[in-house]
Amino acid sequence: MPKLSRRHVLAAAAATAAVPLVPARAQAPDRPMRIVAPWEITGLDPSRAGYIFTRMQIVETLIGADDGGLPQPGLATSWAVGDDRLTWRFVLRAGAKFHDGSAVDAVVVARALERARAQPGPLRAAPVAAIAADGNAVVVRTSRPFMALPAFLAHSSTQVLAPASFDDSGAVRRIVGSGPYRAVEVTPPSRVEAVRFEGWTGPAPAIARVSYLSVSRGETRALMAEAGQAELVFTLDPASVERLRRSRRIEVKIMTIPRTQVLKLNVGSPFFADVAIRNAVSLAIDRPGIARAILRNQDAAATQLFPPTLAEWHVPGMAPLRHDPVEARRLLAQAGWTPGPDGIVRRDGRAFRVTLRTFPDRPELPTMAAAIQDQLKAVGIDLRISVGNSSEIPAGHRDGTLELALFARNFSLIPDPIGTMIDDFGAQGGDWGAMNWANAELAAALDRLAGSADAEIRRASRRRISEILQAELPVLPIGWYDHSAAVSRDLANASVDPLELSYRAAAMRWAG
Repeated sequence: MPKLSRRHVLAAAAATAAVPLVPARAQAPDRPMRIVAPWEITGLDPSRAGYIFTRMQIVETLIGADDGGLPQPGLATSWAVGDDRLTWRFVLRAGAKFHDGSAVDAVVVARALERARAQPGPLRAAPVAAIAADGNAVVVRTSRPFMALPAFLAHSSTQVLAPASFDDSGAVRRIVGSGPYRAVEVTPPSRVEAVRFEGWTGPAPAIARVSYLSVSRGETRALMAEAGQAELVFTLDPASVERLRRSRRIEVKIMTIPRTQVLKLNVGSPFFADVAIRNAVSLAIDRPGIARAILRNQDAAATQLFPPTLAEWHVPGMAPLRHDPVEARRLLAQAGWTPGPDGIVRRDGRAFRVTLRTFPDRPELPTMAAAIQDQLKAVGIDLRISVGNSSEIPAGHRDGTLELALFARNFSLIPDPIGTMIDDFGAQGGDWGAMNWANAELAAALDRLAGSADAEIRRASRRRISEILQAELPVLPIGWYDHSAAVSRDLANASVDPLELSYRAAAMRWAG
């Protein structure tokens, strides 16, 4: 594919935006704040792309989270668990209204949570026994102690929509939330327009209009930020970050967040069933080289699954993942894989040829895949790369066709990482976690961690979970993720949520 000039990319961006471009310095009161990110609106149901509407502060969840992942009020202003450690009571915000003027009451909220339990999402994996309305509160009863419940209720799939959002069959047909912004146009797969909700009971947003645009091409997103065609632009490639840092109209914000680029393996495949072979693949990968050349941050080379920023899960002193192609070749040979005439190792007449799936929405992934392809070839593994849609990875997990996948896994979409860990490494594995792999000791440690309030039990459980994953390698950590955003200097009070729960538009204002 020929490389597009800057003029062509900007023209394409302008054509994509279905509204006239606003000059960067225009200060009209109704000027929209424009947010650009790679993620498409794949559906209106909270279980599909609900995170778009919570990040845009159109829809709320019962619980929020601060930058460190600690629970914060959402639709619930307070909550407590009973002495039995099974019964939770969430008191709702007084006077909360949906955007159609109807009241946010406990019956509607309980119904939303019951619906979330029945849909794909984390709440389905939680040990919830019953949900009921009780006056101005929602009572949730669990079948066993589950101290992580508030974090699960911060996930976007548990968002609360007004009854008017649904048709007679129960399908979501429009987005009627209760947040500080009200949706006025939702055009899947790319656009959301929202305005300030005058019935909001909290501080009124200073910016009256906000818009979201999905733009898949990283270069286009960066050039839109550079040209003043968007005020908040997320997920930038390292080369664009270096260029944008020289712009006087943009501030680039970079932070290491609880997200790791991982290589997911189908452990049920004859290629990866043996932990020694998984270890050989890991040893073949030059993480420091990838971090320096592609991620432009030598500290991003993943030595274990969790980055140091997840201090409770990162294990100092644990033997790090390393690069040793000689040892990788030795392990392959020990398992009966010997080089053929073309250099590709074979066993029982079968060549070690596998396909890796990835996607371009995170612009570094295809380049990382190409580097891994070269590094595995050096030890005799023929890796083919398929760059498609991100949805092909969970689809391949479910139908069993996936062999390998490269993606970035966020451990904070549920603010307590235990939520993602249960989803990824429970008995059944997960679309974005283990495939055809389970470990009874790890499952028991997850149960202890989720149910205990004892600090020492929780610390020991987290450490053991990390140690098992490092030894068994059902997924291979490659790099620790740097979250990047280009922020227009036309914005004041701008900040980036390290947990990616919100774009925080309601707290921003126009500078000057």
